[in-house]
Amino acid sequence: MDVKTVHGFVGNKLSFADASADAGLKLAEAMDAEALIAKVSASGLRGRGGAGFPTGMKWKFARAETRTPKYIICNADEGEPGTFKDRLILTDFPDLVFAGMAVAGKAAGAEKGILYLRAEYAWLRPHLEEVLERRRKAGLLGAAILGNKAFSFDVEIRMGSGAYICGEETALIESLEGKRGEARNRMPFPVQAGYLGLPTVVNNVETFAWVPCILQMGPEWFSSMGTQKSPGARLFSVSGDCTRPGVYEYPFGTALRRLLADVGGENAKAVQVGGASGVCVPSAQFDRKLAFEDLATGGSIIVFGQERDMFAVAENFQHFFAEESCGQCVPCRIGNVRLHEAIVRMREDGLDVDTARTLRQLAATMQAASKCGLGQSSPNAFLSILDNFAGDLPPRKQ
Repeated sequence: MDVKTVHGFVGNKLSFADASADAGLKLAEAMDAEALIAKVSASGLRGRGGAGFPTGMKWKFARAETRTPKYIICNADEGEPGTFKDRLILTDFPDLVFAGMAVAGKAAGAEKGILYLRAEYAWLRPHLEEVLERRRKAGLLGAAILGNKAFSFDVEIRMGSGAYICGEETALIESLEGKRGEARNRMPFPVQAGYLGLPTVVNNVETFAWVPCILQMGPEWFSSMGTQKSPGARLFSVSGDCTRPGVYEYPFGTALRRLLADVGGENAKAVQVGGASGVCVPSAQFDRKLAFEDLATGGSIIVFGQERDMFAVAENFQHFFAEESCGQCVPCRIGNVRLHEAIVRMREDGLDVDTARTLRQLAATMQAASKCGLGQSSPNAFLSILDNFAGDLPPRKQ
């Protein structure tokens, strides 16, 4: 394996290390908006925040909106437990992110960009401000980028509110507007009425970083990796009970077992794919693929060794969601508390068939009726642990 060390993270070499933000930006400067959108669409790039919406399509929708000004927002509120790839990108490859935002601005017809930086990453802000100023002085950001008076775009950094819910794009926008971080009703979507009620594109840090790479090396280079439904490669934050944790890059479609071999987690009992809101995969399923059509993930991979109590893991995740729920809707506000209480009881008293049925019904209600992704996905870990590790619970007390 080609190994590279980046600020303490040991993983395989990242494509970003060979890319040039400026080369990608120069190619974008010479193209019109429609051609840019076509290039990104042809690559098959999908959002790397977890939802996987086609990036080119999102930009096209924003381009079609006539109201101005329009906004480009980079979601750097990396709050999913076990995820730290965006921190690495912002530390080592920020030029790719800012160039990608500028390209998105030209494509969508926006001149204003905001990087919404996680509150816990405040230490990164001086570094990012220095990069922004350097790019302005070099004519790569601000008015008349690369001397093109028709291409202007600048970025400001705004700090997050320290809330998990603000990783959801509409709650993030509410936070930017100085309001409590709560998910909005949809429709309209942010590309129609986002920040300040104006057309807004929200993409993840990694999504923007791939854009200059795609322009420089071509959409065919990117789409040749991965699978038909999940083109390209992506970064994974690997932590937990493994000997080589870090940030790794793999093409979509890579088997979970291959990743575990690379990170020193071959003997894992289970792997949590997608952070607290993802699914817990038992060892019998390690041949499953990391892709949108199988194991979709925002990039978090948490490895659990043989000695782990999986229901202690479920209890920890459910407590996290009970604390982080914004409380706006009943299924999430009450459901996460009830699930957490039930897990605490079953770890002590065991589980009977009727209680298991009731908890599954509660989880299904939360998934169907919660307003946003927090409540819709918060039962996932518990359900997958219940499906695969019920034998770890003590016998039911009479």
